[in-house]
Amino acid sequence: MSGSGAAPVRYLLDRSWRRPGDGTVVVAGSPLRLFRLSTGGAQVVAMVEAGEAPDTAAIRQLLDRFVDAGALHPVHGHGPFTAADVTVVIPSYGPLSTELLAQLRALLPPDVPTIVVDDATPSANFSSPRAPHSSKPEPEPEADATLENAVHVMAPPPPTVIRHDVNRGPAAARNTGLAAVATPLVLFLDTDVSLPSSTADGQPGAGWLQTLLAHFADDRVALVAPRVAGAPGPSWLAGYERRHSPLDLGDQPARVAAGTRVSYVPAAALLCRTEAIRSLGGFDPVMRLGEDVDLVWRLSAAGHRCRYEPAVVAHHRPRAGLGEWLRQRFGYGRSAAALARRHPGALSPVRLSGWSALVWALVVARRPAVAAGVAAGTVVALRRKLADLPASESLRLVGLGHLAAGRQLAEAVTRVWWPLALVAAAVSRRARLPVLAAFVAPSLLDAVAGRSTQPLADAPLLLAEQMAYGAGVWTGVVQEREAGPLLPELTTWPKRGGG
Repeated sequence: MSGSGAAPVRYLLDRSWRRPGDGTVVVAGSPLRLFRLSTGGAQVVAMVEAGEAPDTAAIRQLLDRFVDAGALHPVHGHGPFTAADVTVVIPSYGPLSTELLAQLRALLPPDVPTIVVDDATPSANFSSPRAPHSSKPEPEPEADATLENAVHVMAPPPPTVIRHDVNRGPAAARNTGLAAVATPLVLFLDTDVSLPSSTADGQPGAGWLQTLLAHFADDRVALVAPRVAGAPGPSWLAGYERRHSPLDLGDQPARVAAGTRVSYVPAAALLCRTEAIRSLGGFDPVMRLGEDVDLVWRLSAAGHRCRYEPAVVAHHRPRAGLGEWLRQRFGYGRSAAALARRHPGALSPVRLSGWSALVWALVVARRPAVAAGVAAGTVVALRRKLADLPASESLRLVGLGHLAAGRQLAEAVTRVWWPLALVAAAVSRRARLPVLAAFVAPSLLDAVAGRSTQPLADAPLLLAEQMAYGAGVWTGVVQEREAGPLLPELTTWPKRGGG
């Protein structure tokens, strides 16, 4: 995993990690996998759990299987790179606020190169409307400095400024900046991002960058992303974004790959290996939205690792108004079909076993006793298939699996399938209660579990967001003639992870 001379690696257990019974079976990862261990393997895993595993080639080879499954997360003391190996690339359209550049000056060494790519802003004072289909946010009213004035907050030396003659979108702007990078690493930052002044554990100054850089001790890591939380603000919309931003992927570290718990990371803040990105042609310039998701999935398909590091928290400013915010969510949905065409199967709204699908179909058909019987049968079937698991663990896995499948189905109904659900509710009385439950149950469960602090206040915006996203999905499906974002995927469980 690590290059020569790298510091020893310790590992964080994924929150899914369980080693029940005699300790020779591990159930963990995303998607959930089962690992059967030899006696020696179980001893190594026990040392990892205690935080003291030896760092040898054989042990790294064993633990790499867990890392690739998302069951373990490496923590490197340091990596081969420093801030001097990084170039910052900022795609820009409209007024460039001095805030981000001032932060770079304060938090990075002065000799770190910075490239600002102006994506054909219409005039020097940036007063013209946004270019069609641009995914960049509208400028804030106070950010009215010219580009020339803004870049000089970093002087000396000021950033390099490259201008496009025509608006080509954020992906093309990042590629233009990438072409001018001469360092091994490139840090892409959007103009609506505020950098962290410290890491989550309080490490001050540029410690946040060192935390990201340490991941590159693993030669296979090509991309690392921090957590991107909603920026604090007094408005109702800002408060909602703090609690529900789609860019905020949680407080748990993860590998990033399609079909996993963290299946994408936003391009708002990305630290990447320059050559790895170049080898794939950079971001897809055809895509105005979803280009960051596409890049991550292409890197993963090429054998690279992408990591999510929530110990570093950047902040993203929400859209200025409700209309613009809904257009953003609509755009996110519309990008799904284009992504599905490039990555077949990766955009399925639900992934669940055929047995879970049958259980919930029976529940919707108001046959709860039969559904309970089928669910009990899956416990027995799993128990026979995995005789080395304790019966209590088989019961736990089946129960959690069916509940997770039910939540996935409810979220698919409210987020993607809602046009069909509303039609079904309008023409069939039997469909009304299941549709209502799909809209209400997830929020209620989150409130009961303490995961949502303001479910009633957030409900109107949550409903508007889901409908805007779903409308975008259906629009993209029609435009692209690609039904992938609408089709469920049936899977089997458990997948085998080896030992």
